[in-house]
Amino acid sequence: MHISELLTDLLADLLAEQAAIDEVLSGLTESQWAISTASPRWDITDQVAHLTYFDHAAATAIRDPEGFAVVAEALWDSAADGDLGVDAHTLDPLRNLPVGQRLNAWRAGRADLESAAARLRDDARVPWYGPSMGAKSFLTARLMECWAHGQDIVDAVGASRAASDRLRHIAQLGFITRPWAYANRQLEMPETEIRLDLEGPSGDRWTWGPADSECSIAGCAEDFCLVVTQRRSLQDTALSVSGEAAHDWMKIAQAFAGPPTAGPER
Repeated sequence: MHISELLTDLLADLLAEQAAIDEVLSGLTESQWAISTASPRWDITDQVAHLTYFDHAAATAIRDPEGFAVVAEALWDSAADGDLGVDAHTLDPLRNLPVGQRLNAWRAGRADLESAAARLRDDARVPWYGPSMGAKSFLTARLMECWAHGQDIVDAVGASRAASDRLRHIAQLGFITRPWAYANRQLEMPETEIRLDLEGPSGDRWTWGPADSECSIAGCAEDFCLVVTQRRSLQDTALSVSGEAAHDWMKIAQAFAGPPTAGPER
């Protein structure tokens, strides 16, 4: 059984998100690839190197779970040398290429992932650096990664990127990862449910959670996505946050895997 219509649409959105960042990168000069970004230690080359490495890893995880176990073990081994060891393992392959070859290397990684994902089934479980993930969640996570690291690139070079309704995938991921943000910090999550009421770029209204909840978050979908991917401080958005549980969550929201990290300062 080949990829379903739902996964086909999600994969198309992932490819469109990649293309949006490709357009920005295509216009950079060689020297701009060395511009520092908001991520500590990373320049634009490093942002693209991160995406390239994990796109290839994702393709391996889909096609060859046993082979991916070897890939994952190599990454864990590199962590013995701290963040610099992980950076060397994941980023150096692209860093060591001539600048003119780096964009094509990312394109090759994207093509590898597209080819692998084109045969995903709805019920597939894909191994990753932690619990395995359902096919939809797996592709959504790749889209979120591309969009978030793309934001770092856009911010660093002062480029513009139009918001699109592809943000709905990221907003939903941000909403359902609320428990993860607490568990990742070994904190107990408040029992209070939260209502999320967002306006998408096309004007559509996207909602999650009970309508009668005493705690709510409302506003622009792009603002919410920027906060849960830790690309903006809540104070730098126009989000309306009501209730202690909602404020508590927004302080630690983290839609991506990895150790707990703090969002940017205002």
